[in-house]
Amino acid sequence: MESSASTLLMPPSVELKDQRKQGTMVFDSSKMQKQEKLPTEFIWPDADLIQAQQELNEPLIDLDGFFKGDETATAHAAELIRMACLNHGFFQVTNHGVNLDLIRAAQEDMEAFFKLPLSRKLTVKKKAGELSGYSGAHMDRYTSKLPWKETLSFVYRYDSGSKPMVADYFKTVLGEDFEEIGWMYQKYCDALKELSLGIMQLLAISLGVDISYYRNLFEDGYSIMRCNSYPPCKEAGLVMGTGPHCDPVALTILHQDQVKGLEVFVDNKWQSVKPRPGAFVINIGDTFMALSNGEYKSCIHRAVVNMDKERRSLTFFISLEDDRVVSPPEELIVREGQRKYPDFKWSELLEFTQKHYRPNNDTLQSFVEWRLTA
Repeated sequence: MESSASTLLMPPSVELKDQRKQGTMVFDSSKMQKQEKLPTEFIWPDADLIQAQQELNEPLIDLDGFFKGDETATAHAAELIRMACLNHGFFQVTNHGVNLDLIRAAQEDMEAFFKLPLSRKLTVKKKAGELSGYSGAHMDRYTSKLPWKETLSFVYRYDSGSKPMVADYFKTVLGEDFEEIGWMYQKYCDALKELSLGIMQLLAISLGVDISYYRNLFEDGYSIMRCNSYPPCKEAGLVMGTGPHCDPVALTILHQDQVKGLEVFVDNKWQSVKPRPGAFVINIGDTFMALSNGEYKSCIHRAVVNMDKERRSLTFFISLEDDRVVSPPEELIVREGQRKYPDFKWSELLEFTQKHYRPNNDTLQSFVEWRLTA
């Protein structure tokens, strides 16, 4: 069964949670599944639960030639990126320069945290207004349509110099038992920083603007690194791992395990994104949609839950430095003949999605309207 975008992609009816009215419920998937019925807070509307019927035909792009300076291979990669971003904003990359053993370690070593007792994980619970920490079903932010997942997030700054802030976070917050894992995630983030800046160059080439425009913007930016665990659920058809949304950041680099779950809404239907060993899934976010003057699309996507298997993924959300102005290259404005979005700071959009609005497919336009009345 398919549904029209007007039915399926409605603005969220869920309001952000009032921090003063937080309840005491915590996310313990094993205990919840032993209950006769799942808590109603986890049940999603039927319109959000329509199943995917096919796989997305997104391009698989080999970056080897680009990193070696091959002009023909670079032009081909940029053209494939352009085709994807004009349509839905999703593509996958291989030969990306990130060591496969490092990816494997990053994927596997998150188990050490997620298998901790819940009481231990709650000692590093994300606090209101902060970007780092543990979250169980985002209960600290929302009151209904809760996601069936656990996350551990931490910040990685591109201009931190020699300071190993990720390694320091793990040792300081989780203790010496996690020091080695912290250093592994430090190296993983270092590698994804280089990959992300390379992709920024390819995006510039694909848009026909100065190759350094976007790279220069993001060289002093930061990323939120997030480890995701989607436990199995016996009522998987009633819950969502992550509800339909667009990422408010500029770019997301995702590595998923071999359990399917990521789905994208394209051509008025949900399509699954095939897990590919060693490949990264890249998708455009709302901030880059503004930076491309609306030429590239930030596409709505979601994560579904498996009935029998846990699914894990690693997301690297790439953002501008807070006070950087989000403004597209002049060439794009001239080409289009008008500005699609006004200039804004990333910190403003971040505040909007953290305190005032649950991200969905209309986040950017709703943000623009909110700024006019705020």
